[in-house]
Amino acid sequence: MRNHSTVTEFVLSGLTDQAELQLPLFCLFLGIYMVTMVGNLGMISIIGLNAQLHTPMYFFLSCLSFIDVCYSSVITPKLLAGLLYRGKMISYSGCMTQLFFFSIFIISEFYTLAVMAYDRYVAICNPLLYNVIMSPRVCSLLVAAVFSVGFIDAMIHGGCILRLSFCGTNIIRHYFCDIIPLIKLSCSSTYIDELLILVIGGFNMVTTSLTIVISYAFILSSIFRVNSKEGRSKAFSTCSSHLTAVLIFYGSLMFMYLKPTSSSSVTQEKVSSVIYTTVIPMLNPLIYSLRNREVQNALRKLLRRRISS
Repeated sequence: MRNHSTVTEFVLSGLTDQAELQLPLFCLFLGIYMVTMVGNLGMISIIGLNAQLHTPMYFFLSCLSFIDVCYSSVITPKLLAGLLYRGKMISYSGCMTQLFFFSIFIISEFYTLAVMAYDRYVAICNPLLYNVIMSPRVCSLLVAAVFSVGFIDAMIHGGCILRLSFCGTNIIRHYFCDIIPLIKLSCSSTYIDELLILVIGGFNMVTTSLTIVISYAFILSSIFRVNSKEGRSKAFSTCSSHLTAVLIFYGSLMFMYLKPTSSSSVTQEKVSSVIYTTVIPMLNPLIYSLRNREVQNALRKLLRRRISS
């Protein structure tokens, strides 16, 4: 595909132009990034080292942590560099690469959350067939499908952005190369790109959200049929962490993408983006570890082994 752009590099406007806020924000987001890395890599390590956590639910949770590590690492280092240094330049190829990988991982997170909801549905509604339905082969195929959809959608969005011309200003009013800010810079028709955002984004959101809603409708129906209060409480506890993560993630993304690009302000876009690019990857391991006794017990056992050795 031939590139019609005369722009060879972009300037990221960053989070704020106020010099007095640059250092405090750098320290804040550096802390968030460190907690994100430690939390998600720690979650992957705990699941990998503890045989009791080698179940489909924790396999998908480790995939979610891997995705959070990846797309946070695609965005946050450039954000930190922009806060620390005055120069916020990014090359055209670097911008397109950032957009491509961000699209892969953010779309993969959509489908991973949907797969996790389906996993909980099978575990609660069909416990006797759980190990048959969610076999290692099926789990591997589901994860492969998740990343395949992310890759295909990223290729579509990336291909459409590459066909645009950027012949005017090169200042991206954002802290990373996202689709909507790039579309606003184009001096060619962006009708197809805006339509694809609504169609593909809407399809991804509707497909995954319907999967989650239908799964939890069956889950709630099964839970309310349980006579034991302890049984209901245990079932709710296995789902509450996932529901919390879903609500935060979907809320911020719906606010950002499922509206006309002309109706969004720069400040709204940045605030919404901060939530799903930096805050959510940090919160996910905290949500799943603080509300999950199995993960807590596994962490205690691992720490005891380290101390005793």
